[in-house]
Order: sequence, then C-alpha cells, then structure tokens
Amino acid sequence: MTTGEAFQPVKSAGRALDVLEALAAAPSGRSLVELARALEIPKSSLHGILRTMTQRGWVEADPTGSRFSLGVRALQVGAAYLEADDTTGLLGGVLDQLSARFGETVHLGRLDGAHIVYLAKRESVHPLRLYSAIGRQLPAHATALGKALLAERPDEVVDRMLHWPLPALTARTVTDPAQLHAELATIRSQGYAVDREENTEGIVCFAVVVPLVEPAVDAISLSIPVARLSAGTQERVVAALREAAGQVRAARALLSAS
Repeated sequence: MTTGEAFQPVKSAGRALDVLEALAAAPSGRSLVELARALEIPKSSLHGILRTMTQRGWVEADPTGSRFSLGVRALQVGAAYLEADDTTGLLGGVLDQLSARFGETVHLGRLDGAHIVYLAKRESVHPLRLYSAIGRQLPAHATALGKALLAERPDEVVDRMLHWPLPALTARTVTDPAQLHAELATIRSQGYAVDREENTEGIVCFAVVVPLVEPAVDAISLSIPVARLSAGTQERVVAALREAAGQVRAARALLSAS
C-alpha cells in the first residue's frame, strides 16, 4: 500500500469480527435474528458467515441450530494471547503475593479504549466474592482499574476515549463529566483509585497502575466486599498495591539494564 492511500476495510472480515465481539458479550449465546438485528447484517449474509465460522470452530451452534456462541478456536487464540503477553508473566508472582496476603480477589487489567479487560485473576478464598472472568470487559469509568489508567491521561484525552453519556452499572457509578474529572484529579494526586460499589454493589476495589510504559496501559487491583472492610483496610491494601507496583518498576529497570 502506498503512503497516503486511504485504507478500505474488508467488509466480510469486519462482519466476521463483529460476530465474534457480539458473541463474546453474550455468554448465553444469540440467535440468528438477534445477531442480524444487533449487527445490522442481512440474515442471508449472516447465515453464510455463521456457517463458515462454525465449520472453522470459531462459533458453535446449539443442538437446535438456532443459537450461536463462541467456539473452542476463540479460546485457543485468547489463551495464546495471554501466553505471549510479557506483562501477565512478569506480574504473576506479584498477583500471587497479594492474593496470599489478603485472601481477596486480585486482578490485572488492561485499558482497551473506553473499557478495561481482565487479563489475569486470583480468586478470593471466601464464598462471598466479586464475580469476574478473564477476558471480561467493563466500562473503564466504573472500575478502580479503569479510573487509575484514565487518570494517567489528560482530561481532554479521557473525553475523547470515553463513550458519552457514560453508562451506570450501579446507583454509585460516576457518570457526570465534572465529577469524573474531579475524581481523576484526586487519583493523580494520591496515586491510587477506588471503586466504591460503582461496578458491583457490595464490592469496594482499590487499584494502582503498573509502571511499564508511559502512559500506563495496565493496572492491578484488589476487591473486597463491604462486609469485610474494617478500620485500616484501605491503608493496608493501598500500601501493598504500591509495594507491588514498586516491584514491577524495579523489575523493569533490571530488564532495561540487561
């Protein structure tokens, strides 16, 4: 392709990717009619795309052939991405330490446009815990991970990244632009972010960025049910997260010097 030539997306490839993204957002699967309506693809065209993707293992149909979900090939590609990602390997020990110390849910998340995506997770040892899954995508403004990473960027950049009006996941989700900017300013000042039941009711989450690149694209968090919060919990958790980020910063310095 010559310099300056306008890029023209391949329509069929775009539609296949749209199908994968739509199915990834619907764990229970979607019907042909639902997909056609959501993606604005004619049913005749969509049927051919789904047959091809089913034959290749990217999509699976239920026994009736009427509902579709992601196939095993999608899992294989996702697993290969994680295996090849240097950050998940580098932070594995850090996540293990935080998990062992607090017994609560620990996440590594990556900023993806207006969303945060979970790359790695350590489960809580308690029955009452935050529900989450590797690969799950959430609005960045409604999570401690996302807010910590948004705060790494100027407000004007944040405004271009987010999808307005902002969706509310709970009654506590910050959706007002002025309130969000004020909170991001506080995060920049204090060096950590807090999600106070903004993503999931009954769950408080604390997060700090992973200082591997500037601006950071990854962050680590620790989530605790409100019922288990006690005096001094925030201070202990934030100190541990900062210590973990310091370990990552030291490891990066060693890698850069080698």
